[in-house]
Amino acid sequence: MVLPALAALLALFVYPFAYGVAVSLAPKVGPFYANYRRFFADPFLRETIGNTLALAVPTTLLDLLLALPIAFRVRLMSRQRLLTTILVLPVTLGTVLIAQGLLTYLGPQGWFNRVLMALHLIATPLKLTNNFWGVFASLVITGFPFTFLLTLSYVSGIDPALEQAAATLGAGPAARFAHVYLPLLVPGLAVTFCLSFVQAFAVYPSAVLLGAPAGSTHVISIAAYQAAFEQYDASLGSAIAMIMGGVQLAVVLAVLGARSLFYRGPVGGTKG
Repeated sequence: MVLPALAALLALFVYPFAYGVAVSLAPKVGPFYANYRRFFADPFLRETIGNTLALAVPTTLLDLLLALPIAFRVRLMSRQRLLTTILVLPVTLGTVLIAQGLLTYLGPQGWFNRVLMALHLIATPLKLTNNFWGVFASLVITGFPFTFLLTLSYVSGIDPALEQAAATLGAGPAARFAHVYLPLLVPGLAVTFCLSFVQAFAVYPSAVLLGAPAGSTHVISIAAYQAAFEQYDASLGSAIAMIMGGVQLAVVLAVLGARSLFYRGPVGGTKG
């Protein structure tokens, strides 16, 4: 039973990764590390790491902060299935369609600015497209359903009897969340953060359509595309993709490592 899964893993993940590493170490000119040296020596390329992290980390945190209280509320509702369907609807639209819609909705003549001006909250339209904030909004909208579904599954899996027992002992809502729910949710929230972060870190359509691809939203995926398909340098493009994967791996390992500071497994145990 393990062999088919292992074959798929080798064919779809291990081999492409090994091939990408090999291509990245075969630059057009220079030693085997020339592509990596070129990336970190060029400020325009090097800054793509910071630009991407500046988008991926805040949007992931915001999605998680929004998903947690909503998941707690939804798990108690009788029409949970209907509300869940409504909340995950953006998943069916796709990033390109959402980005195109936000171009109109958040544009200078879009509904958002027109309503704010009609309410006399602003005098001139806010610039929310072709910059950082347009991409930020798109990532929050597309990432929230995925984050919410994962969070809801973890919250729903906690036995309500634990909270009832804490309430019987006099614990208030804040104390019950801090001492009952949060310790049990930390492992799941860490995994949710990692998965949502990896999804947000790979941002490309939103950064091109809603952002400033040559400025604040010049993310690392755009740099990899430009190297491979505009400069026709597949080796450099592979090297940038490897760096992209390395940054994601570093963040994931940091989050999973920090998880142990808050969660050390079940309390107690057997004595020998």
